[in-house]
Amino acid sequence: MDGPLAVGVVGCGRMGRLHARVYSQMPQVKLVGIYDVDAARAAAVAAEYGSRAVGSMEELAGLAGAVTIATPTKFHVEAARPFLSRGVACLIEKPLARDAAEGREIAEMARAGNAIVQVGHVERFNPIVRALNALRLAPRFLEVIRVSPLPFRSLDVGVVLDVMIHDLDIVLNLVRSPVTSVDASGVSVIGEVEDVCNARIRFANGCVANVTASRLAMKAERRLRAFSEDAFVSIDYAKKEGVIARREGNVEAIRGAVAKVKAGEVPDLTKLSYADLVKFEPIAIQDVEPLRAQAEAFLAAARGEGPVVVTAADGLAAVELAERIVAAI
Repeated sequence: MDGPLAVGVVGCGRMGRLHARVYSQMPQVKLVGIYDVDAARAAAVAAEYGSRAVGSMEELAGLAGAVTIATPTKFHVEAARPFLSRGVACLIEKPLARDAAEGREIAEMARAGNAIVQVGHVERFNPIVRALNALRLAPRFLEVIRVSPLPFRSLDVGVVLDVMIHDLDIVLNLVRSPVTSVDASGVSVIGEVEDVCNARIRFANGCVANVTASRLAMKAERRLRAFSEDAFVSIDYAKKEGVIARREGNVEAIRGAVAKVKAGEVPDLTKLSYADLVKFEPIAIQDVEPLRAQAEAFLAAARGEGPVVVTAADGLAAVELAERIVAAI
């Protein structure tokens, strides 16, 4: 495909504005239109990023070859319909849909319209997550925590679909095995949906993931720890950094120290430090803005120049697992 790709944005809330900003900075893109049910808001975003507001999604579908759908989740099906039916590639913000039935409807619309769908699980494009994927671990146990103070938004949606969904997508992508069972507990404090949840997910290959999400914590924490037969990895999503301790070398050093203790060669155990025995290596990253990396992958897929990184099937799998967790609560 020659020349800039015509791209639009549907929905001018926080995420829609961010997508419009990223597209406006990309030379391979022409931001041809912005749509929102609030025409004044659409006009303001369009003016800020050098585009124009359009009067309907149908109008934008006639102009764009690719769009971001950044409406509230409950409107994803109707917002995607005029684009997918015309074969327009859609980047649909996470979660793909508010339930699995609607997720399957979107996937079917994409199939019928021969259109690409990428789901906006932007955490997949976090540099430290991309570096973690490159390690190609076979995790046996995963421990994930994503907690923060109350954001005072999306309170009609539970913490599983709103917050934990990030980690469900990442865990499913790392483990790549069917889920066999789910146990969960949760607490509703603010309204009728859960604000805190812990889930224990078992997979057919034997891996177990313990995932915690809360929007009632006193401070933010976003971490993942992965234990495999070959290595232990700990990453911090927010700081975009992580470390790896490899089995090779470390296990031999620890076993050697234990043998000396058993043989009585180390009479003063305070002279031994487990932390000093284990060697951690920093994980190298390529620090690219996740939203920019996500947009580049989406546009490459829309042009037929690369694969869809987070497919409709991936998005649907995360929603289905979220539903199982909420049901277990």
